[in-house]
Amino acid sequence: MTQTPKVETNMKGILLAGGSGTRLYPMTLAASKQLLPVYDKPMVYYPLTTLMLAGIKDIMIISTPADLPQFKRLLGDGSQFGVRFEYREQPSPDGIAQAFIIAGDWLKGCPCALALGDNLIFADHLSKSLQKAAALEKGATVFAYQVRDPERYGVVSFDENGTALTVEEKPNKPQSNWAITGLYFYDERVYDFARQVKPSPRGELEITDLNRFYLEEGSLQVDRLGRGCAWLDAGLPESLMQAGQFVHTIQARQGMLVGSPAEVAFRMGYIDAQQLRTHAAKMGKTELGRMLREVADHADQM
Repeated sequence: MTQTPKVETNMKGILLAGGSGTRLYPMTLAASKQLLPVYDKPMVYYPLTTLMLAGIKDIMIISTPADLPQFKRLLGDGSQFGVRFEYREQPSPDGIAQAFIIAGDWLKGCPCALALGDNLIFADHLSKSLQKAAALEKGATVFAYQVRDPERYGVVSFDENGTALTVEEKPNKPQSNWAITGLYFYDERVYDFARQVKPSPRGELEITDLNRFYLEEGSLQVDRLGRGCAWLDAGLPESLMQAGQFVHTIQARQGMLVGSPAEVAFRMGYIDAQQLRTHAAKMGKTELGRMLREVADHADQM
């Protein structure tokens, strides 16, 4: 793998890693869900690399007051990956859209992407789709994925031309089987729109209601992830195990790293081969360390 010219955008990113993780009890009684392992890496690494692949270098991690110190210990200030991390507390889980209000002063009128800390997206040429979404000057872009149980998710339906028609949160009677994944890109108006969102009947500021602002003005773009793409929500024991098996299969069979911030930082031009090798050394004799060294060695041979 060769290093590419540096790719970055003025868009900022939020990684939301809050919640109590009750669906993963007792594993999450002592640790944040987003710090649990997905095969050989902490869960939070996967959405983090998704934001980095979009060219986003300024990232805020939002978590609970109890868990935030552990994220700081794991991730630091971001310099090891050539990016910048900020941290904020979400005192109570009052909805995904609340993240933009928490980060309002930090955003300073910038466009922003948000990734949920328990989502893993893998696709060929994913970075191109992400960078296109990050370059959108007005409106919002979300990603949709076909599922068998759409009633568990936010759902988007389409008209005959493929234009987004409705967005609904966990509908009893879904109008389609296209679920909106935990990855959202918004223009600089997102903070103002988020402040207008009213609590839902379950008391949360729903991301679906925020998306509806853009839908109603006709500026909501939906990128449908098709065959060859994988979206995994690792919020249940079964899906957590499936995510780990998926990552193991890709890495073992294809020799391709999934969800490694150091490898993505090198790929995006944020760190050089020697910095990647230094990071690999910190991994010791692990398989992850070996694969990172291979990436650095291959770059030196090019």
